[in-house]
Amino acid sequence: MNELLKKIHDIGIVPVIAIDDASKAVPLAKALVAGGLPAAEVTFRTAAAEDAIRAIVKEVPEMVVGAGTVLTKEQADRAIDAGVQFIVSPGFNPEITRYVIDKGMLMIPGTATAGEMEQAMAMGLDAVKFFPAEQNGGIDKLKALAGPYKTLMWMPTGGINTDNLEKYMSFPQILACGGTWMVKKDLIEGERWDEITAICKAAVKKMLGAELKHIGINTANEEEAVALAKTLCALFDWEYHPIDVSVFVGRGFEVMKFMGRGRNGHIAIAVNDIERAIFHLAHNGATFDESSRMTDEKGTKLIYLNGDFGGFDIHLARK
Repeated sequence: MNELLKKIHDIGIVPVIAIDDASKAVPLAKALVAGGLPAAEVTFRTAAAEDAIRAIVKEVPEMVVGAGTVLTKEQADRAIDAGVQFIVSPGFNPEITRYVIDKGMLMIPGTATAGEMEQAMAMGLDAVKFFPAEQNGGIDKLKALAGPYKTLMWMPTGGINTDNLEKYMSFPQILACGGTWMVKKDLIEGERWDEITAICKAAVKKMLGAELKHIGINTANEEEAVALAKTLCALFDWEYHPIDVSVFVGRGFEVMKFMGRGRNGHIAIAVNDIERAIFHLAHNGATFDESSRMTDEKGTKLIYLNGDFGGFDIHLARK
């Protein structure tokens, strides 16, 4: 995955903007950044698109800005000249797709069928848009296609909102989800920037799906760990499940057989995707202990945050 695709992946949600007044582009972009979504696909459905892109690129440089609904070479040229980092089309037009690729620009063409996806892959593309997502079978269709297309990433757009977002984002081949629900026309026209920020924050929370996995309790040795674990199991009729370094008690506790990380122990937080969680928690001020990162064939499966949290260390764990 190239650097730009990784950044889009880690942001996770790309607001799709149709803006009629370019003067509103910068405050809109700042509202998105404040909500944790420093990305936008500005569609060429309006006459203000090009000016809006120029303004965002100049005034909000932390934004990843793309152009959407690009149907012609002329639109592609205007978008590139305005400073976009990627281009999106609603459908798969081989001529336009090749033109954008040859310009050295990241192209994410729209696809709805396996045949279109294969043509895009034959052009060397690693990611495509899936549009309109819900009307074309949604996440169930993408999961069915994942078998033969294990290396392809999708950016579903169309019919996605806070209610169905998590079922898309929990699937590992989703690059990001595109959506308009946080940038509805009435919100932009009414300059309701705080409301847009709040919707973005709610979407990020839903996307990450963070929840308590377990609490780890440090003990001095195996004997002490076993005694504590058996006491908890006897009190609450929980399951006792020993492993090499600890004993899991029910679904909520891990009793360590040694003094592990943290003065008292650790707290494990499960998330849908650790890389996305790292990006968004960093937005909130978190830093991470890279030496603690554990990976497997699917990517990062565990990493600790830096810091002491009431005598506990915190680590993220992939669901």
